[in-house]
Amino acid sequence: MNEFTIGPLHSSKVIHRHPSNPILAPKDVPYGPAMVFNAGVTKFQGKYVMVFRNDYGDADKHTILPHSTTNLGVAFSDDGVKWDVKATPCWTWNDEEVIRVYDPRLTVIDDKCYMCFAVDTKHGLRGGIAVTENFESFEVLSLSLPDNRNMVLFPEKIAGHYARLERPFPVYSRGGIDRFDMWMSDSPDLRYWGNSKLLLAVEQVPFANDKVGPGAPPIKTEKGWLTTFHAVDIDHSRGKNGWEDIWKKRYTAGIMLLDSDNPSRIIGLAKTPLLAPEAAYEIDGGFRNHVIFPGGMILEESGEVKIYYGAADTVECLATAHVDDLVRLCLEER
Repeated sequence: MNEFTIGPLHSSKVIHRHPSNPILAPKDVPYGPAMVFNAGVTKFQGKYVMVFRNDYGDADKHTILPHSTTNLGVAFSDDGVKWDVKATPCWTWNDEEVIRVYDPRLTVIDDKCYMCFAVDTKHGLRGGIAVTENFESFEVLSLSLPDNRNMVLFPEKIAGHYARLERPFPVYSRGGIDRFDMWMSDSPDLRYWGNSKLLLAVEQVPFANDKVGPGAPPIKTEKGWLTTFHAVDIDHSRGKNGWEDIWKKRYTAGIMLLDSDNPSRIIGLAKTPLLAPEAAYEIDGGFRNHVIFPGGMILEESGEVKIYYGAADTVECLATAHVDDLVRLCLEER
C-alpha cells in the first residue's frame, strides 16, 4: 500500500475547457461503442485527424464486453472541435496473438503519420509503432517487449535519432506494487530502440503517488519541448467511482518542459496539475470517474495550444491555453 494519500486537486488557471465538451461521445459514433476516449490527435494534410479508442458494452446497464472487442476509430475536422466520424472502425488487428489494440498517439514526421499504440497480447502488454498515410491501412514498424506502453514520439529527430517517451511496468523491481515512471529511448530507424533512461519518477511529482507516464506527443517551443504527462494517485478509502464496484485511482494531467537539444533533461516542471478532474463529464457518469488522460496536443500559429484528453474513460474532450502561459507555468513552479 502506498505511504501517503493526496487531497483535493484543482486545474491550473491558465487552461480552459472548451464549451463544446465533450467534443466526441459514444452517441457521435455510428457503430455503437459504449465509450470513446484516449484519442491521438494531430494535423495532417490540411485536416485535424483524431484516432480514438472504442470500447463496447451497455452504458445504461454499466456493463462492458470483453477486451477483444476494443478497436480504433477515426474522425476528421476542419476546426479541431466539430468532427466527421467515419462509418466504420479504422483498425482492428486480426492476429491470433493479439487481444486488442488501444490508446493511440499520433505524430507527423516528414509528411507521414506515425501512430504509437498499446496492444494486449496473449503473452503480455506491448507498445507498438505503426505508420499510415490514409488511416485505412497501418504498417507496424516496431513492438516492444512486455510490459511497456503509453509511448509517444517526438516530431523530429534529435541529435540524429528518433526519440520516444514510454512507461514500462517494473513491478518486481519497484516493490511489487504500482510504481511506474516515465522513461525515454531513442532509435536510428523507428524499429530498434535503446539508450533507455529514466526521465520522470513518481516521487518527483507532488500530485502522484502511484504512477506517471507520457501524455500527448511533445510540441516544440522557443524554450524547449512542452510535454504533458499523466499522473495517478491512489486512495484506498475511495469506493465506487464509476461502473465498477471500486475505483480507487484518480488521473490528472501534468506539464513539463524538456531541453530542446537534450530532452532527457527536465528544465521546468509544474508542481500542480494542469488539468484535474472537476467538470461533470470528468467526475460523474463515466466508466471510471475522476480520470483525465491527455493524448493530443497541437500548437496553433496564434500561440493557442489545443490539448485533447479522455475524460472518465468514456468521452473525448478539449482544453486550450496559450503556449506562453504553459511555458511560464513550467518554469515558475519548478
